[in-house]
Amino acid sequence: MKKPEVFDTELQDLAEFARVISHPARLAILRFLAETESCISGDISDQLPLSRTTVSQHLKELRESGLIHGTTEGVKINYCICGDSIKEKLARFDDFFQKIGQHNYSCTN
Repeated sequence: MKKPEVFDTELQDLAEFARVISHPARLAILRFLAETESCISGDISDQLPLSRTTVSQHLKELRESGLIHGTTEGVKINYCICGDSIKEKLARFDDFFQKIGQHNYSCTN
């Protein structure tokens, strides 16, 4: 049973970001978009060992999380990285782990 509502919004947002980037296909798509700056979904499936349907599903996850944007151009959608969103999410993730890393650990195995 999942009970995300018992955790504060910050933890829920961090967990959602981690979930979205936890799939290697989505990471590959992000890297491809970063290298090409923008492209059409068909170009992505031509470069990755994934079907167009699978790429579309992963693009949907990335789009809903705000990591990428899609602009309709006729019957095609041109995708690009949303740099501001990625920077904001990474800053929050870094801040979270910076706070944890400040503690003095004495755990040994």
